[in-house]
Amino acid sequence: MDLKKAEIITAMVTPFAEDGGVSYTRLEKLIDYLLDNGTQGILVSGTTGEAPTLTEKEKLELVAKSVELVAGRVPVIAGTGSNSTRATIEYTNKVAEIEGVDAALVVVPYYNKPDQAGMVAHFTDVADKSRLPLFIYNVPGRTGVTMEVETIAELAQHPNIIGLKDCTGNVNLSRIVSVTPDDFLVYTGEDADALAAKTLGAQGVISVVSHLYGNKLNDMFAAVEDGEYKKAGELMRYLTPKVADVFSAPSPSPVKAALNYLGVEVGGCRLPILPLSAEETRKLVKKLGI
Repeated sequence: MDLKKAEIITAMVTPFAEDGGVSYTRLEKLIDYLLDNGTQGILVSGTTGEAPTLTEKEKLELVAKSVELVAGRVPVIAGTGSNSTRATIEYTNKVAEIEGVDAALVVVPYYNKPDQAGMVAHFTDVADKSRLPLFIYNVPGRTGVTMEVETIAELAQHPNIIGLKDCTGNVNLSRIVSVTPDDFLVYTGEDADALAAKTLGAQGVISVVSHLYGNKLNDMFAAVEDGEYKKAGELMRYLTPKVADVFSAPSPSPVKAALNYLGVEVGGCRLPILPLSAEETRKLVKKLGI
């Protein structure tokens, strides 16, 4: 599908059953809920989807079932990155065999802490050998290293690298939009930066808060398109404290607690992420006003 139409991509949680296994019954309800409430694209088995705790078999089944349930309504991106270049290529090409996956999201290698030349070599090798177009993912808070703007600009020239999820803030985002091709899809990965990113010329946001406020994000982006900047600002001011609440404990624990409260059952989290306690959930729900 055309990713250029997707401004709000939800980094979807993985719903678990009471026994801790992936629940495809809950997945179907979650996907329908998201698509009815502002989500324009879905990222499967990313960080919010607790991918580090899923087996490869679980991840492949999750991607395949998500594509089936989305049924062509919006684009589907699969998280396929790791800290091994070879393993990333192999797994990305396994995902490529699932018909209906539109792209892969590949994170900067974590723990290894490569330098800029190593990042270029990694992503170039993955892009050269992968059968899916790639989004590169710059998230220093999780990887321990920052992909510099100049590195992103160089990688954006690769024909199989089509976009970026970036979590380094709007100053960098502004520079990135300026130095990458017009058809390079730049997304912020920080919900709190969504409005600023859009006004700077980014494509949109790969979001967690869209699980709960997808329609508000849609309204905000529509206001920007219509030149109603006061309205857009009001919506962002409404969303900003909600974003803080959704990240008030290790993600995705708060957003899962909120979804469960709303009746969109997604279960708990896998260790080492703990679910919110009943009291923590009560306080969260009160703050969110849901």
